[in-house]
Amino acid sequence: MFDTLNRRFLEPYGSTEGRTPNFTRLARQTARFTRCYAGSMPCMPARRELHTGRYNFLHRSWGPLEPFDDSVPELLRAEGVYTHLVTDHYHYWEDGGLTYHNRFDSYEFFRGQEGDGWKGHVADPAVPDTNNAKNPRTRRNWVNREYQRTEEFHSQTLTIDAGLEFLEQNRAEDDWLLQIECFDPHEPFFTYDKYLELFESGYRGRHFDWPAYKKVVESAAEAEHARNGYLALLAMCDFSLGRVLDFMDRHRMWDDTMLMVCTDHGFLLGEHGWWGKSVQPWYDENIHTPLFLWDPRHPAAGETRESLVQTIDLGPTMLEFFGLEPTPDMQGKPLASVLADDNMIHEAVLFGSAGGHVNVTDGRYVYMRNTVHPDNQPLFDYTLMPTHMHAPFSPAELRGAEFVEGFGFTKGVPVLKVPGWTFGNPYPFGTMLFDLETDPGQQSPLSDPALELRMAELLVKLMRDTEAPPEQYERLGLPATGPVTAEHLLADAQRDLVHAAARPPARRADVAADAIVATVPIRKLLEIPAARAAILPLLPRLDTPTGRTMLAYLTVIDVAAMHPDLDPAAVHHLEAELNGVV
Repeated sequence: MFDTLNRRFLEPYGSTEGRTPNFTRLARQTARFTRCYAGSMPCMPARRELHTGRYNFLHRSWGPLEPFDDSVPELLRAEGVYTHLVTDHYHYWEDGGLTYHNRFDSYEFFRGQEGDGWKGHVADPAVPDTNNAKNPRTRRNWVNREYQRTEEFHSQTLTIDAGLEFLEQNRAEDDWLLQIECFDPHEPFFTYDKYLELFESGYRGRHFDWPAYKKVVESAAEAEHARNGYLALLAMCDFSLGRVLDFMDRHRMWDDTMLMVCTDHGFLLGEHGWWGKSVQPWYDENIHTPLFLWDPRHPAAGETRESLVQTIDLGPTMLEFFGLEPTPDMQGKPLASVLADDNMIHEAVLFGSAGGHVNVTDGRYVYMRNTVHPDNQPLFDYTLMPTHMHAPFSPAELRGAEFVEGFGFTKGVPVLKVPGWTFGNPYPFGTMLFDLETDPGQQSPLSDPALELRMAELLVKLMRDTEAPPEQYERLGLPATGPVTAEHLLADAQRDLVHAAARPPARRADVAADAIVATVPIRKLLEIPAARAAILPLLPRLDTPTGRTMLAYLTVIDVAAMHPDLDPAAVHHLEAELNGVV
């Protein structure tokens, strides 16, 4: 498993930019799925789906496995299948991921990715002139890079080394599951010159390999450099994949071993004018994922499968391979019949992140349903594990909690109902409807009430099947019971929002080189009462848990680029205000 693997940069999915010969080799040996979608987003919600085989984004935000969750590795362990995890995905040892790895019999971690607090340096590390953000996570990353100066010490390399060690030790045994999970090509795009030189030479601009999740405000040359950094890291991932394929070839493991190569989501590299994920809708580049699968019982080397499949199907597929049935709470279906006959197992599938758009696709049309309320309320988390990515829920959050009756999938267990929040408000983006067959880049939202009604009906059916809590229907303006009708449609009513969200942001090149909005970290500005009074009404996302811990290290122009409804002229007006008080 790779994190942040964008299918559009893989040669077997038609890319002419990526250098991925081992993914091409993989496609010759496996079935390649053309309509695979992620579901609950982003990283840990996707991994919860891998374990549980069901959606979770309608009920809670990023967090651990819950006490009532089914876990595929744990179910396999109970039936005598040995399960082992090797990974450098450091979210597993943060507060928001702390219950996943212990579901395996054994696991091995490799340190140093992204903001992993690995090596202790009191003195600040040397940092080049960079467009990367300057915050505690990036500081830790600069320290970590000092211990990965050559490829043999990179955590990706060490993860693959450990996976191959397990295979060498156990290849003659039966009944085992190995999960080799690489954090790459997730940002930052830290790799080595031999890979970057495949894509560029002579770049003389500022260092830039870690785009923040916002609209593109950098120069064209800087943006191309960051994009090339992703391609370079992807080429390194391709080399690592080749090492695993070499082992399988050398030991004829294709005869009796299932191989699944997948990801959690993609990454925007300037498409739609954006970097990253999560703060914008889940466009096709991020949610339409690659999947390669080899099952020796249903050999399909070099073939494609067109049926609609999803992350929730991967856990049930592993259970079925070992002769086990999916549990009653699993919504996913084993992929054996798809491999055998390309059978349809889903009419449509859901995807989204907590508090964002709730989306549905039938494999051709995509319906991105927005909230009807500018404040994106009501919204709640349902949990018995109240932790965010980096910390437990705060006392202030938990004061509003109450114990409530659970859902069918909580197995009779009550849960905490806690006022929820989301990283970004989806309201300014509007509701959108796309036809991927005629508009694969999702540039031209449709106005088609009859089609929207059909897609809204599919959406509501899947929400009801998932036991979506009642406030989700209220937030989205959809009926919890009864039929969906024309009065529930939103795409045409929110057309102006869609157009406004597409406006280009204020860019660095639009302001003076020493402009306050482009040079002074927001946390410094917020220390000045008059500056704080001017900034917070304009950028309300700063007054959230993530805003206070992560965004405050950015500049105004960076955070403004996360707000699609913000008129770029407002940034210039703020610069004038700040000049009078800073």
